Amino acid sequence: MIKVLIAEDNAVNRELLRELLETHGYAVDEACDGQAALEMVEHMRPDILLLDIGMPILDGFAVVRRIRENPSFAALPVLAVTAYAMQGDREKILNSGFDGYLSKPVNWAVLEEEMNRLLKEREDRNAAPKQSNESHAARRAQAAGSGN
Repeated sequence: MIKVLIAEDNAVNRELLRELLETHGYAVDEACDGQAALEMVEHMRPDILLLDIGMPILDGFAVVRRIRENPSFAALPVLAVTAYAMQGDREKILNSGFDGYLSKPVNWAVLEEEMNRLLKEREDRNAAPKQSNESHAARRAQAAGSGN
């Protein structure tokens, strides 16, 4: 089961996201501020983080910066789910370390598509070294079998 962490200071928004995700089979935990989100990332090890930008204690920019600085969590897919929807906000958010951007209100089909994209990218990144090691081993075995 895919583990999703929702970091959102608005209780109604958290509840709506949680209900959407749980209805579709995701395991969900919630954080109500940026500091709590960082602590939960460390303990929960989610598969993906849905992160609001405007939160107390640490905003989304500070959270994603700290996640990217920590080698243990740097590859965690982080999706901005935010009301920041002015011209230039999307680019600013994506350039600050987020992997994706959704504006509120959230549309389930778009959220699901974006989460699937980010989870697949993470899976592909994690599989790439294994594939290259397997390819290297296969080439060695082929070379040994051909007498080279």
